[in-house]
Amino acid sequence: MYEEDFPIRLAKLRTKKGVSARDMSLSIGQNAGYINNIETGKALPSMSNFFYICEYLNISPHEFFDFDTENPRKLQLLVNNLKQLDSTQFENIYSIVEALSQIR
Repeated sequence: MYEEDFPIRLAKLRTKKGVSARDMSLSIGQNAGYINNIETGKALPSMSNFFYICEYLNISPHEFFDFDTENPRKLQLLVNNLKQLDSTQFENIYSIVEALSQIR
């Protein structure tokens, strides 16, 4: 499963960041085709390179593997902000999110 999902997830997160595979490869200290080889399923990164990839994308490894989340960084920032609300504020936001999720 991860061997199939990993390249797709990497491509989505890289594209969302607005950077080319070549530029990302060079930015993490690899050859120009490194990220392309991962995204095409020809290779998987080493553990240390995976951490460099996450650092470059400004996400945690956990966020990388949260395949259901399109924008893991913003979700984490939102959760951090929610933690700072008082009970009333939190309940108000919760009600809004519940109403929005039922619109689909």
